[in-house]
Amino acid sequence: MNITEKFYNSILVKEGFGEVTIGGYKRVLTKFFRDVRTERPRVSQVENYIGEMRKRNCSYSHIANTSVALERYMAFIKRPIKLGRPRKPRQIIKNTLTEGEIARILAATKNERERAALAILAYSGIRNKELCSLKPEDIDFDNQYLRVISGKGSKDRMVYISRDCSKSIIEYINKYSRKDTFLFTTLREDKQYNGWALRKMVKVVSKRAGIKKRVYPHLFRHSLACNLLNRGANIMTIKEQLGHADLRTTMIYAHSTPQRVQQEYNFYCPTYN
Repeated sequence: MNITEKFYNSILVKEGFGEVTIGGYKRVLTKFFRDVRTERPRVSQVENYIGEMRKRNCSYSHIANTSVALERYMAFIKRPIKLGRPRKPRQIIKNTLTEGEIARILAATKNERERAALAILAYSGIRNKELCSLKPEDIDFDNQYLRVISGKGSKDRMVYISRDCSKSIIEYINKYSRKDTFLFTTLREDKQYNGWALRKMVKVVSKRAGIKKRVYPHLFRHSLACNLLNRGANIMTIKEQLGHADLRTTMIYAHSTPQRVQQEYNFYCPTYN
């Protein structure tokens, strides 16, 4: 077992990191090792690498994620380093889908399978990987919610769905019998559906619907949050539906929908005459 394999095994066993987190570390470190041509870099090489990223104006998240991975790796090989973080920009969610655009996308589906998958994305706001991991027993049709098992951060949670979404799922299950397997599987080999296939489906159906925006699975999550907010939903309700650990993450949507702030201001604005 080489040094990098030992490192990944360490953060898996000792830190308890999940598959997604370790996958992110591997992507960052693989590129870093390729660029510096060594798996035992000097501190100066790491500093120069991050410095070059800043000069290229790489995104905040890219620099921050790279810095965290390198700090942990350098500590593991006994060459500890502390890297500064760029100032986090105020994030604005742009180009979300309106209710009308989502209705057009759902209307453009050609079969029960497409409609069920896109309805779940649109009404629940779950993540790409979470949808691919759903099983039939995770759906409570009586109470209209989904159980997300081992979602982001390896956490379980419940997310609610609408009657229309439940109906779409039932029609899909009646057409494509699902028992002891995942809710969505590949048509040819009946294996677990994957993120690449879901992104392709979303792109194809959105193009079919005539949507000009770039549409991808996570955009439905952003769109649900903004549409709930515009309809007057409490920010805590949105936080729980999306499964955010920190309210500050949910507040991004409040900053991204100024019309909602204006609506509340006009409703509560005092009268001075």
